[in-house]
Amino acid sequence: MTYPPPGGTPDPYQPQQPYGQQPGYDPTSPYSQDPYAAPASGAPSSGQPYGQPPPYGAPSSGQPYGQPPPYGQPAGYGQAYSQPPYQQQAPTNTMAILALVFAFVFAPASIVMGHVAKKQIRQTGESGEGLATAGLWLGYIFTSIYVLICAFYIVVAIFAIGSSSASTY
Repeated sequence: MTYPPPGGTPDPYQPQQPYGQQPGYDPTSPYSQDPYAAPASGAPSSGQPYGQPPPYGAPSSGQPYGQPPPYGQPAGYGQAYSQPPYQQQAPTNTMAILALVFAFVFAPASIVMGHVAKKQIRQTGESGEGLATAGLWLGYIFTSIYVLICAFYIVVAIFAIGSSSASTY
């Protein structure tokens, strides 16, 4: 018996096709195209070697795949993109967050914290203006609701005391 058996799997360490040719490539056929050949003159060039399209995810800046971008250019972005992909935001003001949270816990404290937060934001340039404004609005709304409820209970209590003292036994 010989190794490999006839019709069996070929030796993976021995080349089966001449270098630069794929199975099914016929150099004499006008319809067969060599994938490793240079593009014909007048053919559009994508900037990639041998006229191949860039692999998925490759930079489209005209650089061959696998080469780093020029100094100062972020990796993965073309020549037209000049901004860094991430800009650091200003930190959020803590008092603005607390103003929004305290609107649901103790509304009058939310009003005070909201005003303090807006003053700090104007001075320091932190973010959180919207949080402070929302905390102020909710603080004012909930405080007014609490005041109306308290006023209602006081009126009810006055009528209850007045009606009970006016009755005779």
